[in-house]
Amino acid sequence: MNPSIVGWAHTPFGRLEGTLEDLIVTVTNGAIADAGITAADVDGVWLGHFNSGLVSDGFPAALAIQADEGLRWKPATRMENACASGSAALYSAAQAIKAGEARIALVIGAEKMTNNSTADVGVALAGASYQKEETGKTFPQIFAMYAAAYFEAFGDHSGDLAMIAAKNHRNGTKNPLAHLRKDFGFDFCNTVSDKNPIVAEPLRVTDCSLISDGAAAVILVADELAADFDRAVTFRSMAHVQDVLPMSRRNLLAFEGPARAFDAAFSAAGIDVTDLDFAEVHDCFTIAELLCYEAMGLAETGKGSDVIAAGTVFPDGALPINLSGGLKSKGHPVGATGVSMHVMAAMQLTGAAGEFQADDAELGCVFNMGGSGVANYCSVLERRH
Repeated sequence: MNPSIVGWAHTPFGRLEGTLEDLIVTVTNGAIADAGITAADVDGVWLGHFNSGLVSDGFPAALAIQADEGLRWKPATRMENACASGSAALYSAAQAIKAGEARIALVIGAEKMTNNSTADVGVALAGASYQKEETGKTFPQIFAMYAAAYFEAFGDHSGDLAMIAAKNHRNGTKNPLAHLRKDFGFDFCNTVSDKNPIVAEPLRVTDCSLISDGAAAVILVADELAADFDRAVTFRSMAHVQDVLPMSRRNLLAFEGPARAFDAAFSAAGIDVTDLDFAEVHDCFTIAELLCYEAMGLAETGKGSDVIAAGTVFPDGALPINLSGGLKSKGHPVGATGVSMHVMAAMQLTGAAGEFQADDAELGCVFNMGGSGVANYCSVLERRH
């Protein structure tokens, strides 16, 4: 049986005081307290952290022990899979539970980014690309290649990307944990200006996710323990699909890795996309969210704009996407993102999402992506009754 999330913690995302260690300690203590367990009850620690030179802490797995001596002598491992490092940690912990090697797991995602210049962050993130062929390209430039290919094949969809940005910023105003809680509106997002310049043609600043600090943590437990907790969110399915790294070997219009991850997760859960009540998807750039609409089966290839026009992905639509504000508004502290997305889903499924709560949320989806559609993690979650 699949494990359940029974407790969590989440810092605000943004430009935060303190170190990577401070972030890890904060959410470690918070998640343990939220689950109502002790550190001694934890069988192992899994930490998602990208780093790639962002901080000098190259060996952070044991930093959780700084939170509580009860974690000392427990196995602790750092997991890295680019922007999906948090999900890599979560899935590794889940596998340990399903294998019977652990019954209670602490999963942490953390990243400290804002001590660096934007240029230096760009260099660090570029470490997740194929160095033989893509050295010198920033990730905005890499996802601009997706957008350019899409526009060439299906026409200029700048307005749709602006609508996605405006939607997610509006959603983020309702999330107290979000980095940028400001409703910019469609016109601002759709207009190139001094405050919204082109970063990499055709992507503007408002098409790009934020550089943020932050951390999140969850407590996972084996199925036989879940009933002992006041609230539990169970993984109905978990799918991880890894594609080749070189972009030159991939069809930029197919978004095949994400599509295969969605399909595998939905098949394992026995559902299709229309059964979902909400989804949190990896909008590192607005073109990624547009491509996700197609990869998850909401629209045919080249028709992602249809679900925007129909209002499907808005808060009052049939399948609200990124009610938390997504990476676009909530922020993207790389190693924390996958864990954060699962916390957001758990909040929705337990009615704890406050102003950004979906109505009658019973089944949700999380899609977290590392690199340019390379590491693809898709979870289907439901509240355990």
